[in-house]
Amino acid sequence: MKHHNLNTLYSKYKQGIFTRCEFEGFVYQYLANNQDKTRLNQWKFDEYEDFLSWFYQRLPKAIDAYQETIAPFDVYINSVMRTAAKEFRAKTVTKRIIEYSAWCAQVPEFYVQDEAPPFSTEDESSEKTMVNMLSKQKIMDSPKQLLALILKCYYYISDDFVDRIAENTGLKKGKLSEMINKLRSLRQKKDDEVYFMKERMHCQYYRCIVYERWLSFIPENTTAHIRLKQRLDKARQRLEKMRKRIANIRTDATNRQVADVIGVSKGTIDSSLFRLKVKWGIMSKNALLN
Repeated sequence: MKHHNLNTLYSKYKQGIFTRCEFEGFVYQYLANNQDKTRLNQWKFDEYEDFLSWFYQRLPKAIDAYQETIAPFDVYINSVMRTAAKEFRAKTVTKRIIEYSAWCAQVPEFYVQDEAPPFSTEDESSEKTMVNMLSKQKIMDSPKQLLALILKCYYYISDDFVDRIAENTGLKKGKLSEMINKLRSLRQKKDDEVYFMKERMHCQYYRCIVYERWLSFIPENTTAHIRLKQRLDKARQRLEKMRKRIANIRTDATNRQVADVIGVSKGTIDSSLFRLKVKWGIMSKNALLN
């Protein structure tokens, strides 16, 4: 059914020729087929179509709010659509910025770079390398020394790696896993603190990306651009402080905790790890073996 304009549709609706549901449907059809008669004729049709689908949910309230004495129905609807279009564009841009930020997080140039130690076991190749280094090259003086190192570095060791390295420590798989779980229980509070700090740091990292992207949409030398630039600079400074703070937090177990789990004196663990550190030439004050 074809109608000449929105005013005709509204007039017939008021006369009772259309039901409310039919009227809303006809208005939507008219807007969909006559983009050139709206104030959004510069939009691409796909974007305009998405907007109409979003706007249709607001159409009933717009019709209820219309007063005939203010302006013709077509002028009123165009005005409402123009206001709604600004909100739709803002929501769309925000969504695109968030998606852009998520994709940016996949690139190697991170604000956040969690550098794992050389014996991290995050992938298959690194785990095999560690197994070969620790067992085949005979760097360890004894299985107990290897056990002390594994417990010391429990934070970076996966359950799968524990199963594969257990026999080199002279323990059964279940026993080594039990020791590591006990160590994790002892350090649960500290590990949770590190975890939540990293989560906040990652959120701050995304915030920086979002600010950067928003900045690209705002003309330079405007008040909005200057204010957002200031917020971005502060966000970057805060992120850098968070990174430095986390970098100084130790994620390894203390020698006392390792000794308690194994059931030996702290001096025994101190001696074992010191000899191992000397063999490897790891004398840095930040080394996990300290």
